[in-house]
Amino acid sequence: MAEKIDVRRAKERFHTDISWLDSWHSFSFGEHYDPKNTHHGLLLVLNDDVVAAGGGFGTHPHRDMEIVTYVLDGGLQHRDSMGNGSVIRPGEVQKMTAGMGITHSEFNASRRDGVHFLQIWIEPLRNGLAPSYQQKEFSSESRRGVLRLVASRDGRDGSILVHQDANLYASTLETGQRVAHRNAAGRHVWIQVARGAVAVNGVALAVGDGASTDDPGALTIAATAPAEFLLFDLA
Repeated sequence: MAEKIDVRRAKERFHTDISWLDSWHSFSFGEHYDPKNTHHGLLLVLNDDVVAAGGGFGTHPHRDMEIVTYVLDGGLQHRDSMGNGSVIRPGEVQKMTAGMGITHSEFNASRRDGVHFLQIWIEPLRNGLAPSYQQKEFSSESRRGVLRLVASRDGRDGSILVHQDANLYASTLETGQRVAHRNAAGRHVWIQVARGAVAVNGVALAVGDGASTDDPGALTIAATAPAEFLLFDLA
């Protein structure tokens, strides 16, 4: 069993609160910088964003990054310099390989309701990749009571492909349900609670909390309330 579980509580995260954006940052981001908290393994950014109706991020550039978006509520309107335009809904995962360089915008698709999503940046295997885009739905049934692989290096099991030795799992659990994951030696796990509450090897986590470990061994994630979470398994 993995013994050392480090916890980053929801309220310990960095916070950006402006007129149209309420964002909580698990790691250093933008003007928020802590040299002791810049990443976990290959996971560089994990932002928990709520964008108000009509708000959004205007066109801006990215390069040499794997960017994954996971929508929890509402719809996120995406447009990019590769010609892609779509609305990302709950249960859908979007991935952009920024590679040699792209520009894109992200806006709330609603003029009435907010949109809530997690934005994730993962360091790529190498710089200078050709930019690419993928978006896929993973049904609520496919995520219920299991660790559903939604992104991976090889796109196995119908997951989205990311250019890195990284596996991203999504799960929803009812109270009392549990799932297990074994962390291999030399790998890093981060668990982010998006809704509800879980216990990771007995360590209690509430919504917005994150837990990480570099210890090899078994991890048991048990729901203490109806819960939704992401699990990152990283080289």
